[in-house]
Amino acid sequence: MSARNYDGWPLFSYGFRPFFLLGSLYAGVAILVWLPVFMGELSLVSAFMPRDWHVHEMLYGFLPAVITGFLFTAIPNWTGRLPLRGRPLMFLVALWALGRACVTFSAYTGWLPAMLIDTCFLLLVAAAAAREIIAGRKWNNLGIVLLILVLFGGNLTFHLEAHFNGAAEFGIRLGIAVVVLLISLIGGRIIPSFTRNWLVRENPGRLPVPFTLFDKLSLACGAIAIAFWILRPVGTETGLALAVAGVLHLVRLGRWAGERTVRERLLLILHVGYAFVPFGFLLNACSAFGVVPAGAGIHAWMAGGAGVMTLAVMSRAALGHTGQQLTASIVTQGIYVAIVVAAMARICAVLAPVHSVPLLHVAAFAWAAAFLGFALSYGPTLIGHDKRIAQRMVAA
Repeated sequence: MSARNYDGWPLFSYGFRPFFLLGSLYAGVAILVWLPVFMGELSLVSAFMPRDWHVHEMLYGFLPAVITGFLFTAIPNWTGRLPLRGRPLMFLVALWALGRACVTFSAYTGWLPAMLIDTCFLLLVAAAAAREIIAGRKWNNLGIVLLILVLFGGNLTFHLEAHFNGAAEFGIRLGIAVVVLLISLIGGRIIPSFTRNWLVRENPGRLPVPFTLFDKLSLACGAIAIAFWILRPVGTETGLALAVAGVLHLVRLGRWAGERTVRERLLLILHVGYAFVPFGFLLNACSAFGVVPAGAGIHAWMAGGAGVMTLAVMSRAALGHTGQQLTASIVTQGIYVAIVVAAMARICAVLAPVHSVPLLHVAAFAWAAAFLGFALSYGPTLIGHDKRIAQRMVAA
């Protein structure tokens, strides 16, 4: 990547810095707000129904921040161009934060201004990413931009559904679908690559299988199954498609030699996070057949896949792009344990409704501990100066 000195505030020198920090803070605080709202102890001032506010702020608030931080850090590695930094990055961060405020207080701001401000963020992120990828002639990465645009469309649909129908449904499933596909695409790119690099150096033996036709088949089947699920989440055809996709993604994960990374939790957590993708497919298949409640698979994808993978990627990227050793400290391992506990407790709260209240409390506090723990432990690194940022750039 082209090197050029940046003399501004280090927080805005790279996309991962502000978006990982603010995204993790928001994820932790928002869930602590949501719990008393769900229990009837607190009222919101949003134009959204309480459930829709919670879903929206996880799906279209917190996650886009982390996705943007990752993209604006990875794209310079893909293209060899300078990262988005300084005032343009500050503007996007401010727009994201304004969107969170407008959605949360949309009973005062009005639903239309909240929608316009909130949806503009993903549109500008897609435009900025497309500009860099096109300028760098990395055409194979434009698929990521397309998914961001679909996420934008899902957010727009969510706002319109919530206002005109009283609740969002299609916009929720569309957004979840994009998140699952992003994890499948990006996870399939970085997990076997990082695993191979570490195994060659630290634990010679069986290596991850390179990307083959089987991976393309898994991704295609997953996309088809999710399309069925978006349009009709219940039914035999949907259930069969989801089950096939779940098995294929489970086999795909097994080809990456994750069991050989137990000594390095920074790698192991990536495999654990991806495991929630096939788990979600299989649980949603069961839901399509009417065997388990629908929320189990959704929370496997979101609390599990999205929650675990975001912390796994954020911690690795923060360490690698600030010139630190790529290994999980005791604190980082504690963060990983907390997010896995949160994900499992949230899934179990759906599967065992008689115990849902204590399980929801466990899930909420463990989620908050994981994300606020990340913000507290990695915050000084994200705000401060790099020691060797120009010398050590680890592919995101």
